[in-house]
Amino acid sequence: MPKGKGRRLDGRRALVTGAGSGIGEAVAKRLSADGARVFGVDLQGEVDRIADVTGSGINADLVSEAAAEMGGIDIVVPCAGITGFMPLEAHDDQFMHRVFEVNVFAVLRLIRDALPYLKKSEAGRIVTIGSTTSRFGDEGLTAYGASKHAVLGMTRSIAAEVGKFGITANCLQPGAIDTPMTAPAFTEMPEFKEFWQNKAALGRLGQPEDIADVVAFLCSDDARFMSGQGFFVDGGAMQRH
Repeated sequence: MPKGKGRRLDGRRALVTGAGSGIGEAVAKRLSADGARVFGVDLQGEVDRIADVTGSGINADLVSEAAAEMGGIDIVVPCAGITGFMPLEAHDDQFMHRVFEVNVFAVLRLIRDALPYLKKSEAGRIVTIGSTTSRFGDEGLTAYGASKHAVLGMTRSIAAEVGKFGITANCLQPGAIDTPMTAPAFTEMPEFKEFWQNKAALGRLGQPEDIADVVAFLCSDDARFMSGQGFFVDGGAMQRH
């Protein structure tokens, strides 16, 4: 049943990676504002744990540390991610492996290692961060687009497996968001920034808070019957050609 009075995430315990900046930071702040206790992880910034989520065994350690500090885990939001704009010919093996290690395998490990705690929760929630590139391919983003499409497929499969435990799993697919990760590309290629501003029906780039607000909704009881879905949060960009 929906929660009564009070903030809608009161008492929930959330593990958020990439929480030092951009979307992850906005998510951590929004979940906290809605009453959740948040354990934030990043390579930098004001977070609970400085860590590289791609390290061997690191996710199991992070999950255990977060669960011990918060007394359990109800929400997992893996926001750590990387991108890179370059022609396909420049996609060497090292670059491709790094993109998939951060954007796919680290996400899968984190969710896998958090699952025992989510099973004990009365309202387990998993929210992953994909991309509109699952539907709209873009020049120079082959590895990134492939990795984010993998996240969408992963999330749907996880949702099918964990539903019997009352856990939901959904994937947000942001459009062009103004973050420290995208800023260099927008600065170096003003035409790229202009393209995405014009492509969005709302006529602007997204802000991290635009994504965080939807994450908070999906973590709440209001979204208790929504699972296995990919949600475009792109200002209407996918509606325009």
